[in-house]
Amino acid sequence: MQLDNMIETINEQWTDIYYLLHYVHDDNITHQAIRLLQHIEKNKETTIGDLAKHLNVSHNTASEHTKRLIKKGLVTKRRSSIDERKVFVTLTEEGRNVLYRHTRLDKDKLRKVLENLRTSDLEIIQKAFSILNEGAKKCLR
Repeated sequence: MQLDNMIETINEQWTDIYYLLHYVHDDNITHQAIRLLQHIEKNKETTIGDLAKHLNVSHNTASEHTKRLIKKGLVTKRRSSIDERKVFVTLTEEGRNVLYRHTRLDKDKLRKVLENLRTSDLEIIQKAFSILNEGAKKCLR
């Protein structure tokens, strides 16, 4: 299989998996806000400058996005205990919950699927995701 075909197949299969197994949510939040929450979750001690760089926007624009997330109760800001000039953006418990519902697979739906698979298939799935995860972290961090 050519690499381009494999990429297309993986993308198609991933979107099917996510479409069928995602949590149902009714949070009024933009895709960009979810990406900011993800960045905060994955990168400890995130600053407004980090968020601006992540979104490829100005510091002021990232600050405005952060203010909206604070107003929704999804993030807070706190000063560094080491250098008080630095201000970190952190997730609140509600922010973690919203992010979870928007980026993870529904445990009950996933369990229903996995319970119907053979042990050998479960091991292959777990190994494949582990290899893909490790490869992504190695190449893209």
